[in-house]
Amino acid sequence: MFKFFPQYDQMDCGPACLQMIAYHHGKKYTISSLREKAFLTKDGVSLLGISEAAQSIGYDVSSYKLSLERLVADAPLPCILHWNQNHFVVLYEIRKKRMGRGLTFKVADPGHGRVSLSEEAFNKSWRGKEAKGIALLLTPNQDFETIPAEEEEDRGLAFLMHYVKPYRKDLLLLILCLVGGSLVTLLFPFLTQSLIDRGIAARSMNIIVVLLLAQLFLFVGSAVIDIVRNWIILHVGTKINLTIISDFLIKLMRLPIRFFDTKMMGDFTQRIHDHERIEHFLTSQSLFAVFSLVNLSVFFVVLGIYNMKILLAYALLTFVSVVWMFLFLRKRQVLDYLLFQRKAENQESIYELIHGMEEIKLNSYDRYVRRQWEMVQLKLYRVKARILSVDQLQVTGFSLINQLKNIVVTFLAAREVILGHITLGAMMSVMYIIGQMNSPLSQLISFFRSLQDARISIARFGEIHQQEDEVKPGQLTSIPLPDHGGTALEVRHLSFQYEGPSSPFVLRDVSFCVPRGKVTAVVGASGSGKTSLMKLLLKFYLPSEGSIEVEGLDLRSFSSNSWRSQCGVVMQDGYIFSESIARNIATGSDEIDEEKLRYAAKIANMQAFIEGLPQQYKTKIGAGGNGLSGGQKQRILIARAVYKDPQFLFFDEATSALDADNEKTIIQNLNHFFKGRTVFIIAHRLSTVKNADQIIVLNNGQIEEIGNHSSLVKDRHHYFHLVRNQLELGV
Repeated sequence: MFKFFPQYDQMDCGPACLQMIAYHHGKKYTISSLREKAFLTKDGVSLLGISEAAQSIGYDVSSYKLSLERLVADAPLPCILHWNQNHFVVLYEIRKKRMGRGLTFKVADPGHGRVSLSEEAFNKSWRGKEAKGIALLLTPNQDFETIPAEEEEDRGLAFLMHYVKPYRKDLLLLILCLVGGSLVTLLFPFLTQSLIDRGIAARSMNIIVVLLLAQLFLFVGSAVIDIVRNWIILHVGTKINLTIISDFLIKLMRLPIRFFDTKMMGDFTQRIHDHERIEHFLTSQSLFAVFSLVNLSVFFVVLGIYNMKILLAYALLTFVSVVWMFLFLRKRQVLDYLLFQRKAENQESIYELIHGMEEIKLNSYDRYVRRQWEMVQLKLYRVKARILSVDQLQVTGFSLINQLKNIVVTFLAAREVILGHITLGAMMSVMYIIGQMNSPLSQLISFFRSLQDARISIARFGEIHQQEDEVKPGQLTSIPLPDHGGTALEVRHLSFQYEGPSSPFVLRDVSFCVPRGKVTAVVGASGSGKTSLMKLLLKFYLPSEGSIEVEGLDLRSFSSNSWRSQCGVVMQDGYIFSESIARNIATGSDEIDEEKLRYAAKIANMQAFIEGLPQQYKTKIGAGGNGLSGGQKQRILIARAVYKDPQFLFFDEATSALDADNEKTIIQNLNHFFKGRTVFIIAHRLSTVKNADQIIVLNNGQIEEIGNHSSLVKDRHHYFHLVRNQLELGV
């Protein structure tokens, strides 16, 4: 059967399709490695990206627009299809219908599972209203066998043991509680038999009272043990869950920015929910399973002592019920991946709805947004309905076999009493034992389901932990900072592409120097590559070609953290945290320096505004800066960069939201602050760069001109046309 691989995240359909086809041809690749080869972005993956990834692992790739007839007659299977204009699936089989005319198309959809489609349904999703649909045909070439595969590191349950080790004493106490509970449980069948055979049969009230009191004390002891056990589980479980999530967040903060370009908010929130399943498995199911197995084994021995025929009947029907449960585990695994996708989409839609409420109301967008949310809910409902159907079939079948087992055992026990092989008390003990064995058996089944869920969750968050950190071992952790003169930054033949070697160049063959202690400005039309250039200078991305040097050393040789610690940055989409004004300005300090805080606010022309608030610098800001104007947010970002007191300053449209008066005051303040620092400014409002020591003009990712304001205006080229309508040049 064609091996199905689900997509981990919402944008992973292309890499997942390629993973399935590679496995079909005998190679196992991780979805993360294929994602990297396909140059995935937040918008997903293109046909070009999938083609380049396929070629890199040894496939000859052809992309065609085909009619259905050509697809059926000529396309080598499996192949990748562009699906519903926004998705990719694998077509792995076409077969004639057994009865009637027509074809059945077998499709592996990474976001839905394996599906069989009629010709009409297939055409609707593949071709839509077009005469032809897009197909990506892949054939292994001579390099396919020689290129090494990148199999996923096995992050099995042993990986989780370091989370458990710190709680060995707690777990030992928990084990003692479970052992105590097991011993108490084992005494009940013998007390029951004695009650009937020695008490009731002998008509001895003294024995009956003693045995009933013994049962009462055992029950109280068992209840106390359960209370202690539950408190231990709560304590250990909470601690482990916090550690797992903390490690996950620490890992996220170590990843490069490019990784986040491929993820949606819902993907991360659902992974955090995954940790709850791992914690539940570690602290509850695994321990209970061990003692359920012990109890089951002991009860099996006790039941065999009473009667071997009953034991054999019970064992046979138990085996059948367990096999029945295991038949559905694979189906549950696939559905769990699909549920993850639908829940992630749901989280994303709710997040967007709440954060976009202002624009929704302003632009009468509510009806469309609500319909889109309803579509997400419908998809979520369908997956949940499939899961419920599988669970009901699984659980109902298991319960039916269990009930049949109880009836058969009851019949055999009653028959043995009638034949005089066992006493009535022994029969009651056997029935009690059967009842006690059903509970551990159910716990073992729950354990295997929980184990499957935990392994799926481990795979999902393990995929994050396997990503390479942004900071590599051996990178420099300090930046050499000469006192004066020379070149601080030098860009040599820099080219950059977001989506791989065949994608359009955002920057091409860019070379320039940034003098130390001077202000360099970059101007150009929207889309000319200014912000991409700044992100490269900040090491958010690595150049596709060329290099960036800091004080004569390649920027790649420095750790990202050490480099950015020397940089004060104001991005045009900078984020305001739901913290106090002081904490939003002093983001990198454990202890806030009041003098530096006020100085930063003064430079950003915010001091009067802040000190006029009832709680001044302690005033809380809403999430994302709610309650602040665009200009106020921007001034907080400027104050944040100033507070850092860096050697390098990077400003991307730092004053675009300010009114003319505030802009003039802040620019004057900044010009004083800039002295002795290396400054790199991007601006559309050219009045903010008029006094820069050097102005670089970008156009379509290439440098058009370099000079100062006066010389560039005098040349009357690209810069002149950019500023003509913004500055009064007297021409």
